[in-house]
Amino acid sequence: MSDSKWQKSSHSAANNECVEVRAIDKLVGLRESDEGRLILRTTPAAFAALLCDIKTGDFDHHA
Repeated sequence: MSDSKWQKSSHSAANNECVEVRAIDKLVGLRESDEGRLILRTTPAAFAALLCDIKTGDFDHHA
């Protein structure tokens, strides 16, 4: 996995309130677009599991 540029969801449109993602040193980096200094890094497998849980609604009760 090579390093990449920050990407955000197409659903965020022009809003600056979204999570951005990119590949960093064989890890996945996550940050809020309006607070770019704080970066959370995780493994690709853990990120894939998080996305799966989000898509299946496992976190909907927290909204």
